[in-house]
Amino acid sequence: MNAAPADQIRLLDVQSLDVRLSQLAHKRKTLPEHAEIETLNGDLTQLRDLLIAAQTEESDTAREQTKAEQDVDQVRQRAARDQQRLDSGAITSPKDLESLQHEIASLAKRQGDLEDIVLEVMERREATQGRVAELTGRVESVQAKVNDATARRDAAAKEIDAEVATITKEREVVAGSIPADLLKLYDKLRAQQGGIGAARLYQRRCEGCRLELNITEINEVRAAAADAVVRCENCSRILVRTPESGL
Repeated sequence: MNAAPADQIRLLDVQSLDVRLSQLAHKRKTLPEHAEIETLNGDLTQLRDLLIAAQTEESDTAREQTKAEQDVDQVRQRAARDQQRLDSGAITSPKDLESLQHEIASLAKRQGDLEDIVLEVMERREATQGRVAELTGRVESVQAKVNDATARRDAAAKEIDAEVATITKEREVVAGSIPADLLKLYDKLRAQQGGIGAARLYQRRCEGCRLELNITEINEVRAAAADAVVRCENCSRILVRTPESGL
């Protein structure tokens, strides 16, 4: 393949732009905020699970407290009715009076036991409510950090994207001035050779593979026509000659 020396030189410009685009893509992919957000989201998931568990426990204890309080009310109402019967004087049988008094005493003890249960449930619920409040605060704090990291990531990505857009347009202009067959070969080699399709020959060294050409290879390059598209024997990349090639 033949191409004007100036076109081959412009190929190095395209290569330089492609390298920069690859660097920007890598930079965007490896923004530190990505790892930060991933870690924070992991923490957030755990905290939300704990919060849901605490909220469930608080809801359960609320129902338990309601049930215990209803039990106390039932016993209290029954004791009040019995006391009214006792105070009314309607019961005159000593045996019935003794039985009623015994029931009132039993209900009083039962009420006391149930009130103790209510108190214990209330204490547990209060502790659970405190846990819910604590976890809610922690979730909100971590979520704020996620939001901050996301904003920083998006801002950095926006900057990178703007630079990518500028360089892409510049590449289109430069690439548009290069013969299609030469550009096609370059793109093919770039895909095969880790993003580097053309390299400068500098001081008899290929800047693609960083290997110095031996004397036979140097003589072959020296003997090639100025418009010949030379390839590196070691890495197969297009070898672009410049005044600094050492020929």
